[in-house]
Amino acid sequence: MKKKEFTEFKNKSVKELQKFVTDKKTEMAKKKVEIFSGKEKNLKYFNNLRRDVAKVMTVIREQEKTQKWKYLQEK
Repeated sequence: MKKKEFTEFKNKSVKELQKFVTDKKTEMAKKKVEIFSGKEKNLKYFNNLRRDVAKVMTVIREQEKTQKWKYLQEK
């Protein structure tokens, strides 16, 4: 994932990001099976998927924290 794509994720909603994560996790499961069966030779692709999921999960968590912070500031 490039920096430009990563900054675009910060503008998306949490639901869209969660859908992206579930799609990537299913893709990771398929790739893992292909790697173990010997069909997939590109091991870096799986690691990159894992990193992408971690980055998006971080953005989700940041958005949740900022929403909670805003809610507490209003009280």
